[in-house]
Amino acid sequence: MALIIAVLYFGLMELMMIDSSRALAEARRFRARIVATTLAENAAELAAMHVATPGVPKSVTPPLVDDQGTMRWAIQGSPEAFQIRGEGETTGIVVTRAVVEVAGRVEEGKIVIERTIHSQ
Repeated sequence: MALIIAVLYFGLMELMMIDSSRALAEARRFRARIVATTLAENAAELAAMHVATPGVPKSVTPPLVDDQGTMRWAIQGSPEAFQIRGEGETTGIVVTRAVVEVAGRVEEGKIVIERTIHSQ
């Protein structure tokens, strides 16, 4: 009787370990997706700041790297009609990449956003 109870107990423990491993992997993927999206949005905001500032070069930047991941941004077009592309890539166990694209124009010193596209 004790052997049967022990086998059932260890089987239950194994199922709990499998479930917790799956939940941990799912949480890692979710966190990586959120961090990548945040990095891409921050990169797009940095690029928008450069659109609004006259005289600042509007080109591809070198990657900005921190503990969370890497940000890149690029601006194409003229000040009247521009397109911003922000990219974010996480570091760590789960590497995830996200892209944000913003299209707009500058009218009378104001930035007008026409459309945005978010990956994922």
